[in-house]
Amino acid sequence: MKPTPKRFHVRSFGCQMNVYDGERMAELMAADGMVAAADADDADLVVLNTCHIRERATEKVYSDIGRLRKAARVAGRDAPMIAVAGCVAQAEGAEIVARAKVDVVVGPQAYHNLPRLVADAAAGAAALDTDMPALSKFGSLPARRKVGPSAFLTVQEGCDKFCTYCVVPYTRGAEVSRPFAAIVDEARALVDAGAREITLLGQNVNAWDDGEQGLHDLIRALDRIPGLSRIRYTTSHPNDMTQELIDAHAEVESLMPFLHLPVQAGSDRVLKAMNRSHTRDSYLRLIDRIRAARPDIALSGDFIVGFPGETEAEFAETLGLVDAIGYAQAYSFKYSPRPGTPAAGMDGQVAGEVMDDRLQRLQAALNRDQLAFNRASVGRTCAVLVERRGKLAGQMLGKSPWLQSVHLLTDAAIGDAVEVALTDAGPNSLTGVERVRVAA
Repeated sequence: MKPTPKRFHVRSFGCQMNVYDGERMAELMAADGMVAAADADDADLVVLNTCHIRERATEKVYSDIGRLRKAARVAGRDAPMIAVAGCVAQAEGAEIVARAKVDVVVGPQAYHNLPRLVADAAAGAAALDTDMPALSKFGSLPARRKVGPSAFLTVQEGCDKFCTYCVVPYTRGAEVSRPFAAIVDEARALVDAGAREITLLGQNVNAWDDGEQGLHDLIRALDRIPGLSRIRYTTSHPNDMTQELIDAHAEVESLMPFLHLPVQAGSDRVLKAMNRSHTRDSYLRLIDRIRAARPDIALSGDFIVGFPGETEAEFAETLGLVDAIGYAQAYSFKYSPRPGTPAAGMDGQVAGEVMDDRLQRLQAALNRDQLAFNRASVGRTCAVLVERRGKLAGQMLGKSPWLQSVHLLTDAAIGDAVEVALTDAGPNSLTGVERVRVAA
């Protein structure tokens, strides 16, 4: 028997969907009578909401468990109850229990059962749940009460693409879309709770459909919600980028001019080995169609270097693709073999030092283009949604329509929209001067 936890802390790793899941778990525990602690050291329940995409992320979970227990010993207090949630929990549930002897293990489709599992653990019972029912968790989650000006909203989960390097189909399950009405209701609740911007989330968010409507229809419906001024969505798959969705970027004013559209590599042979359903040429032609609809759109992408068998010439094709597109932002990673994925057993695993070199060269090109995009924004005037205080007195930080961080001196409140003249640009943010306060 253990004392029933009274104070909890959630620590999320990885993607934005994990951030959303972490927020929902916190709401679950608050609804169950627990109080959020700002720091893990002040909590008697710590939830590690994990990511399984890369090997280091998995090992970090075990390192964090050790650090939490060591900190408690040094401070002379009882170690907190530890719950491991998310994709590592789903993939390695029994191993986590055996290796780390944690109190609770819960997968990403079962976290609505977290309060019950915590109670079971406190009573000394086994507390492991990695079942994967089709989205039943959403009907069990509490209503949203208070959120920031920018909020996440999961609309789709899982993946049917089975890229050979990826564990998501095994940890999140098949592609499933939430019902249209449930999404609209949650979006209205988010706006009522303070959100002015909503980012729709999914492993393949543009695969969302309810049998009759696609993501473009959902976006147009959300556009009609009073008080919702900005809509974004991530992460998209090139195969699901329909013309109707492209048209929405031209026609829906609240749909922001930003698109995260992962390509992963610039070589057709590598893309085929990855089981990506697009080619270099089809991706470039898709980008042309998107830019024709919304010429000022900021593009973001994902890249993997050192996929098994990747040659220097094939990596050069990736650099050439980056040069051709000019991304405003991008994420890049070294290939990391995940147990159980087809790529982990492929011949031609690339040496670590080769991957290091290629990643440095790729990131140099991506950083160059991000700085160029930011510098090209200087002289523009745009609305900035104020999200939090900056480090300087009177400074606030917000996002431009192109998802750039913008610093400005203003007495505007968090959640206000401010018309800002962009005056200076750095690699990761811009500076602006307030012109006009915009009605919410």
